[in-house]
Amino acid sequence: MQYIKFGNSDLTVSRICMGCMGFGDANNGQHSWTIDEEHSREIIRRGLDLGVNFFDTAIAYQSGTSEQYLGRALWEYAKREDVVVATKFLPRTQDDIRAGITGQQHIERMINRSLANLGIDYVDLYIYHMWDYETPLYDIMEGLNNVVKAGKVRYIGISNCFAYQLAKANALAENEGFAKFVSVQGHYNLIFREEEREMAKLCREDNIAMTPYSALAGGRLSRLPGETSKRLQEDSYARLKYDDAAGQDSVIIDRVVKLAEDKGVSMTEIALAWLLTKVTSPVVGATKLHHIEGAAKATELELSAEELSYLEEPYVPHKLVGVMAQNTQASAKESHVWSAGNQKI
Repeated sequence: MQYIKFGNSDLTVSRICMGCMGFGDANNGQHSWTIDEEHSREIIRRGLDLGVNFFDTAIAYQSGTSEQYLGRALWEYAKREDVVVATKFLPRTQDDIRAGITGQQHIERMINRSLANLGIDYVDLYIYHMWDYETPLYDIMEGLNNVVKAGKVRYIGISNCFAYQLAKANALAENEGFAKFVSVQGHYNLIFREEEREMAKLCREDNIAMTPYSALAGGRLSRLPGETSKRLQEDSYARLKYDDAAGQDSVIIDRVVKLAEDKGVSMTEIALAWLLTKVTSPVVGATKLHHIEGAAKATELELSAEELSYLEEPYVPHKLVGVMAQNTQASAKESHVWSAGNQKI
């Protein structure tokens, strides 16, 4: 495993971040294809054995059971100081707003619930899961600064935002002496490269770590065309993100297949080796042991400039999908894919 300094922080993280969205009670959340605690623990332990020290979850994943599974596994298999734990919080709900819960109060309630789920005293990275048009930005940044000062959070990150929103938030934080975002977690992979337009440039200039999700496009960049899985069959949200562009994306996927065959490696290794030339640490989900093993192998693969160009050349612009498609003032009151489920916040 390779390691890298995490943007403008004192953290050192593995080049592969284990995404824990696939862990959790399949009967208690947004996804039906998640795996139980026993199998989650096996994958977490294997990841630790392979040198993974960076784990990403969220309060929204399967009503907090993802956080619970991760916390219990790390308690048994790792020392707290040896791992970097990231989790995410959600915007206030309309019920929260009607109840008069402020942005600052909301963030404190959210981090307290996540810490209880994880069974730890602090998280290394606390991530603003999606832009909240219903809460003043000042309240968000002050609320995050408060939990940093309280020792519950070491650093803060942001997810699913535009470059102007990240720049605006960090400018406010700098002006007020608040903690600044040290990372961004956006939708970025070989068949969805819209982050390259502005976000990647901002991150390079300001040394902000990029930890993209959907690094393998929900399995589309790791399986041969025609192969299937429980997730591919049941993940309707991923189909919403990728099905419309499947025709144009297939050209790139075919090139991943060919290059993998030529080099005698897996598609996973090719897709992640490409992404590792662009970002700090991609978030790679795993629901089977070979998923995290393939991801770890990708850190050892180096692609030539010609191979990188071969993979990139067919790309055409994509429309925004998923959470980013709802990153508008007009959709602020609409229901989103993520919620805290049945947790008491």
